Formats: sequence, structure tokens, C-alpha cells
Amino acid sequence: MVLSHRLEPQDPHSNTSLAYAIKVIHAVCCLSGSPSYVDVLRADLRDRGIVRAIQQHDTPALFDWLIETLSFQGISNAVASNYMAQHGTIRWSEIADALSQAPSCPKLGGYWSFYDCQYTKGVNSCSEPSHIDACPLPRHPLRNGRLNQTAYSLFLFMRDAMDGDFVAWIDQQLVSVDPQSSDRLNELREAVVEPLRNVYGVADKVLVIALSPLLMALGKRKPLWFEVGASLVAVDTLVHNFLHRTGILQRFCAQHAYGDRCYGPLGCASILRLIATHIDAREFNPSFPAIFPRFVQHAIWRYCAENGLNVCNGNRIADSARCDNAHCQLFRQCDRVALRAIRPKIVANSAS
Repeated sequence: MVLSHRLEPQDPHSNTSLAYAIKVIHAVCCLSGSPSYVDVLRADLRDRGIVRAIQQHDTPALFDWLIETLSFQGISNAVASNYMAQHGTIRWSEIADALSQAPSCPKLGGYWSFYDCQYTKGVNSCSEPSHIDACPLPRHPLRNGRLNQTAYSLFLFMRDAMDGDFVAWIDQQLVSVDPQSSDRLNELREAVVEPLRNVYGVADKVLVIALSPLLMALGKRKPLWFEVGASLVAVDTLVHNFLHRTGILQRFCAQHAYGDRCYGPLGCASILRLIATHIDAREFNPSFPAIFPRFVQHAIWRYCAENGLNVCNGNRIADSARCDNAHCQLFRQCDRVALRAIRPKIVANSAS
């Protein structure tokens, strides 16, 4: 069976596998899908000034919000939030001021020269040690050196590759896609996401978490933005493990470890997009688009998360055993696959 961005299961049991996945995930949407998902998202972005920033093409404000969102990767949200509350984050104006002083490090000359910086906070080292004492990059009190590099890389990308206008750049990227393309929606997603993958330290999951709400912020006022944002799927460990525990990955012959493969041709994101084409999201809110992968993914996350319904996660289910939570409303229909199989003990042959 081959799964691609236009995924269609082709094995002899594909109809059964797909029907099972749709049934399970539709039930999750009924249990934990939020009809106010988009309204809450937009209200938060209005309160943060992001809706206004998009309307005014305010790239510095969008950078400040985006780099804060990117700071949540690689660690729990609580730890990241506590660190930023104590030490603050980094702002566009701070980097702009630092670079206006013409620092001597050649890496800071522009986006295309900023590569292989290798700044490491713990040992205060980098790939240009003769310039580090005068370099502004290490002076920002971020959680680790990787985030310092991400901030400068993103700033330089926005300044140089986007000509300082993030909103206009997104518009240009989207209109460059042929509207008659047979793979139009995937090409629209890639037109925005693929270039941003070149920003240092940014992975698909955190890009989607940041870009999806941003693209949906203005709704019908930017319909192409909304269409792309609604199609973006963020796969974290909760979502991946749900697809494993329910047996959906196994039924699609798509078992894989959590990581980059979740976004590959046999990955969680492709499977979720396929299933979302069979779940009419207007059932949950008539204003939703009929096909709404981001809503479907968010419902799964909310079903699993400790601060959501707190049902399907490692605190409730032993990784090495099948789920035994008979109170779960999916229990009778779920395959209940153990997250990690127990390796059999190797018994030495005693024959002489």
C-alpha cells in the first residue's frame, strides 16, 4: 500500500481499514471536537494584536509572536512558559538594533551567510570563535543556544528573503501555485512551509503549530490563507501514539516511530488528511469547511491531552500493555495496540 499526499489505501483490506479509522476518529470528534475552535483561536490572536499585525503588514510584530511560539519546541509548554516569564523572549527590535552596529562576525552579514553558526550556550562556543566576544547573538537570555540561532535565522530570512514583509511574501507564495494543479492544496502548503524549513532549528510540527492559526486568523477576508491553514496538521507524540494505540497505523501498514516520518508519505499527517476528507466538519459547526484536517487533529489531541479530556495518554495507559480502560467510550471498537511491544527474553541453549 502506498500513502502519499493524495493517499488512497490499496491493499485488499483497505475499505475495512479506512472505515475503521473513520469510525474511530469521527467518534473522537464527537467527544472532544470543539465547535468554538476557530472562534477561540481568532479571539486569542485578536487579543495578541496578531490580526491587526496581519492587516497592517507589521512584520516585527509577527516575528515577535512567531519566535515566541517557536520557543515551545523540544520541551514541555509549562517549562518553556516559565522560562520566558522569568527571562523574557527576543524581539525584532533587539536584533535589528544589534545588527545595526555592524558586528564583525561574517555569519551576521545576511540570511545566506548565516549558516553553520554552531553557537552553544553552555560552553559559549561557535564556529567563529575569534568574533564571539563581540557577537550580539549570545547576549539574548534564551533557553538554549539553538533558540538564539533560530531567532537570528528567522529575522534574517524575513528581512532578506521576504523583503521585510511576511504577509506579502505569503500572498506571493500562494498565488504562485497553479490553481488548476491536480495536487493544488499540497502545493499551496509546501509553498509556505517548505521555504521556512530552511530557518535554522525549525521542524514541521512547530511550523504547523505557528502557521495554522496565523493563516486562519482573518477567515473569509483571506480565504486562500484559511484554506491552507485549515489543512495543516500538527503531529505531536499524543496524536502519533493515539494512531498507534487505536491500531490505525497498523491497519494502514504505516507503523513508524514518532519523528520526521510522521510527515512523510507513510506518515500520520497523510493519514489524518485522508480521514478528514470523510468527516464533514460542518456537523460540528456549520461555519466550518466541510474538510477540516486541523480540526480533526485538534480533536484527537484534546481527547488525549492531560489538560483536555485526558483519556488516551501515557499517564492512563502502560506503554507495554494494551489499554484496559473499559470506561473509555472507544474501548469496545478500539484495537488497543500496545505502544511498545515487550521483547521476548533470549534463553540460552543449554545443550552441550
